[in-house]
Amino acid sequence: MNNLVILISGTGSNMAAIVRAAERERWAERLGARVAAVISNRPGAKGLDFARERGMATAVVDHKAFDGREAFDAALMRAIDVHQPALVVLAGFMRILTPGFVAHYAGRLVNIHPSLLPAFPGLHTHQRALDEGCKLAGATVHRVTAELDHGEILAQAAVPVLPGDTADTLAARVLTQEHLIYPQAVAYLLSKK
Repeated sequence: MNNLVILISGTGSNMAAIVRAAERERWAERLGARVAAVISNRPGAKGLDFARERGMATAVVDHKAFDGREAFDAALMRAIDVHQPALVVLAGFMRILTPGFVAHYAGRLVNIHPSLLPAFPGLHTHQRALDEGCKLAGATVHRVTAELDHGEILAQAAVPVLPGDTADTLAARVLTQEHLIYPQAVAYLLSKK
């Protein structure tokens, strides 16, 4: 069985979209894959409730309990590796990972970013797109490398920037596309395993 471990920091809406797609599309039978665990770096992350309600394994590795990134990433790797993941999926996981962590999961680590990469890596992507006068915004699924938001692009979706858009209204439209392309990209990667 190809195990997925999904990392979240908050509500986990992209995680939920992936879990629902796995259920609806019968990934276990069709792709030999399942979401084995959901892990958060925040104890109160709402997405953990969604996973628990579905009987999924969950864990918390609180980044505040560690002196530095290396110690946190080492503990996170231990929590992930218990599940022998074919893929580690970052779904709103708001931590920058160390090069050692990224190397440990080389080729198995994916993320979704709320911009049309290579434009606007990092934070505040929607406001930056508005400030630059972009006509299109969107989301990108990419492989994770040691360089922030610069890995191989696996999927993208674009939405128009509308007159009167705010960062919040644009973010909401982009998020609907994230929920479509992330499960598709994950299923594609699993089909290649």
